Amino acid sequence: MRPPAAAAARTYRNPVVARNFPDPFVLRHAGHYYAFGTTGRGRTPDGRVFSLLASDDLVNWRALGGALTPPAGSEEFDFWAPEVVLHQGTFYMYYSRGGGAIGATVGHQLYVATSPRPEGPYTEVAALPVADSKFTIDAHAFQDTDGQWYLFYARDFTDSDDGYYPGTGLVVDRLAGMTQLAGQPRTVLRARHAWTLFEANRTMPLYGGRTFAQWHTLEGPFVRRHAGKYYCFFSGANFLTDRYGVDYCAADNVLGPYVDSGSDAGARVLHSVPGHVRGPGHHCHVMSPDGRTEYLVYHAWNEAMTERQMCIDPLVWTAQGPRCLGPTYTTQPLL
Repeated sequence: MRPPAAAAARTYRNPVVARNFPDPFVLRHAGHYYAFGTTGRGRTPDGRVFSLLASDDLVNWRALGGALTPPAGSEEFDFWAPEVVLHQGTFYMYYSRGGGAIGATVGHQLYVATSPRPEGPYTEVAALPVADSKFTIDAHAFQDTDGQWYLFYARDFTDSDDGYYPGTGLVVDRLAGMTQLAGQPRTVLRARHAWTLFEANRTMPLYGGRTFAQWHTLEGPFVRRHAGKYYCFFSGANFLTDRYGVDYCAADNVLGPYVDSGSDAGARVLHSVPGHVRGPGHHCHVMSPDGRTEYLVYHAWNEAMTERQMCIDPLVWTAQGPRCLGPTYTTQPLL
């Protein structure tokens, strides 16, 4: 962890947070940045869930403890992938919990917590159950131009209808309120490219010990509206491998249909650099301190593969689609 800077940083070098900080989400509010990271079944020193950092420049970060007060009886569960939005003076945190020490036969479900302050502490207020889903993770709230909120998330599909691979895919539903889904989910994207393979011949206790010849993963949705189109970014493949990276699909309407222009060649937006960066992904988007440059904030493995550390790099919109100017591993100018 680097100490606070007296003046705004002009350069950066990844990782900007050189400790374990998986699934980073960064909220920009009132001139400050707040970063939330997955803690799994662990607790921060103050007994809370989700690591919390603050910064004024995206580069120098200070620890603020934990963000979420864990509900009673949740000690054995994993908490994953927090994201926070502000609506009418209240901060809403979306995340999943489940599995953990209870075992692989217990799935994950989405939850929402609230706080009057960006740094929390947050208190769980509701579950967001998804019908017919035993494994639902990576909630991402998106507000459209008319003010309506939607929740994008990842869930398992066990069928291979229409030639898709079984595995985790992406879904969107309207939020009937900030703490309730409308219950009208639409599929955004399912796996159909070889690079998103999580594991071959994967036996799943969650589905009665069924073995899937190919199990694929699309996760970590994050939506951006750009030039009149909706881009749903996502991470794909096994997070332990060098195939893991960030790609996207696009639509003319927030509810789709979304068009997948990817290929078997691999992730187009962000991908590993052999010998330097492994498994970059599960990202969010945030603007630079001067509001001019869009950055991806993502995690990548350290050399020993013992920590997923927080990194940043600029995103650019090209004629071929969105592309990250990274992952970088040398000193870079902060744009």
